[in-house]
Amino acid sequence: MIRVFLGLAVFLAVLTSAEARPRPTPAPTPSGKTARLIVQRAPNFGSDLFIRLLIDWKQVANIPRNQHYGGVIVPGRHTVTALALPNTEARRPTSIRLTAKAGQVYIFTASWDSDRLVLIPSNYYMPTTRVNKN
Repeated sequence: MIRVFLGLAVFLAVLTSAEARPRPTPAPTPSGKTARLIVQRAPNFGSDLFIRLLIDWKQVANIPRNQHYGGVIVPGRHTVTALALPNTEARRPTSIRLTAKAGQVYIFTASWDSDRLVLIPSNYYMPTTRVNKN
């Protein structure tokens, strides 16, 4: 009888821990006359690095581990720039051009391609803490 209870307890513990893991969720859709921009970090981005994020050459956030940037932008053309800091290897920032449309959500994941920082378009984001804007 004790083995049955222990087996049931282990099964419930495994089931509960599997449900507690964050899962990719579809991006919410903004309303109104703005677009939404989310920049998240790849899980293996680097724990000792943060991402300096600029939109149209204005610094909007420093994104540390386990956080993401989430903000609104007006429709139109924008330049999104990211730089990994501390930049001990004198890497160049990466920039992408974005033509935002009202009501759309744009999600990018900061990752590494060899030793170069890249922003990869994504349809999903992993729930993390939203970084405080600068």
